[in-house]
Amino acid sequence: MASQADYDLLVVGGGINGAGIARDAAGRGLKVLLVEQDDFARHTSSASTKLIHGGLRYLEYYEFRLVREALIERERLLAAAPHIIWPLRFVLPHRNDVRPAWMVRLGLFLYDHLGGRKRLPGSEGVRFRTSPLGSALKPGVERGFVYSDCWVQDSRLVVLNARDAAEKGAELHTRTRFLGAQREGGIWHAEIEDLRGGGRRPVTARILVNAAGPWVSELLTRRLKINDADKVRLVKGSHIVVPRLYEGDHCYILQNPDRRIVFAIPYEGDFTLVGTTDVPWNEAPGPVSISAEETRYLCDTVNRYFKREVAPENVVWSYAGVRPLYDDAAKNASAVTRDYVLKVDAPEGEAPLLSVFGGKITTYRKLAEHALEKLEPHLPGLKPAWTAVAPLPGGDMPDADFDRFLAGLRQRFPFLPEALAYRLARAYGTRADRLLGKARSMEDLGEDFGAGLTQAEVDYLIHEEWAVTAEDILWRRSKLGLHVPAGTAERLEAYLARQKQSQEIAAG
Repeated sequence: MASQADYDLLVVGGGINGAGIARDAAGRGLKVLLVEQDDFARHTSSASTKLIHGGLRYLEYYEFRLVREALIERERLLAAAPHIIWPLRFVLPHRNDVRPAWMVRLGLFLYDHLGGRKRLPGSEGVRFRTSPLGSALKPGVERGFVYSDCWVQDSRLVVLNARDAAEKGAELHTRTRFLGAQREGGIWHAEIEDLRGGGRRPVTARILVNAAGPWVSELLTRRLKINDADKVRLVKGSHIVVPRLYEGDHCYILQNPDRRIVFAIPYEGDFTLVGTTDVPWNEAPGPVSISAEETRYLCDTVNRYFKREVAPENVVWSYAGVRPLYDDAAKNASAVTRDYVLKVDAPEGEAPLLSVFGGKITTYRKLAEHALEKLEPHLPGLKPAWTAVAPLPGGDMPDADFDRFLAGLRQRFPFLPEALAYRLARAYGTRADRLLGKARSMEDLGEDFGAGLTQAEVDYLIHEEWAVTAEDILWRRSKLGLHVPAGTAERLEAYLARQKQSQEIAAG
């Protein structure tokens, strides 16, 4: 569709919203360029609690539209990506001093019915003295509730959207900074910089999409020189990972005296993920880490409920991210809306700018669809929406049946250790067959970097998923960083350097 410009859309930001918009737009026939200054999902999108959920607690703030939309999206995403998204049961121990039982029951009734639930079981009450769900809990909490939501490999959700966008014609560049842009003759004239040594280059686009997450306001004011009244409110959320607190595949949602909630979720087999915090962030956006106070807060929450107590020294890993929430002037960071706001700036005869404020990972697909609706007046002949029923790469399993797919994968590649076959099926879905190729033994997959990470998988991640560093591979494309032996990152970096050198020689 681009005629006078290089691209129809220039998308700035490689988090979930930017990748989702790029995918949707490319699938409608638009010529799309996406630039991301770091790796895909390097910041906010890999620092989530990794849930596809309606947001039970948002009902307290009367966010009924947001919850309904998120619950509908929960069903759609589960069907689109049954490899990286799967159902979980959440156990809510009830403490009357935080919220009365009638309020929780009402909230769960709404949660069960707002979004037209089809795939997941509904909520129910539970007595902990007679249920195995209470075996890990301290005495004193006698009853609770159980409901359903979903788990997601968040950073993989981002890269799969990017992969699908690329396969539909989009051009995507990580480690590429957007330096600025000006409107000239109804077109955006922008400059981008390859941070891996490729230099700067000009590009033109009919429409600019500001999906820069925590940097959305900074991009407007500093790089585009646009003063906008809409702002983001930055809130830091941190998580800890501790040795497994309890047996079973269920999760717990823990209510604190300050009315905040914290999740305890089975994680990577041997661990429990605990989070999140909500701390106002008044510094510049960028890499952040958990504070000692946040670590203590999360440990205290665990110790309030579980028999197996934890201390800061038991934390095996932690991560933190800055969430760019739309500033609705709420006093409490936990009460700031998780809804998204899309703003189009299109002066008469000038190139449009769309800025994305806020949002949550569950509603990214709908956000992208809404973004294209907002831009439709500026894109005559735009093809209709398509992503609601389209699987993500690897998700095209018959009847979205992961167990059946896994059984077939094990039959096709019987040499794979059981745990490795499961991990590859979960990470790559039907694309696992591409990765494994014609291999008939583990030796055929090349060098073993530890914990089942083979040369074949590393090569796939380099060529198909934009992996550049050991951190990309061990902490975003996977969570193998929790499992590999000491020295793996260094071995991996050496291999990546050799591969890059070989590519440069081959390119002349």
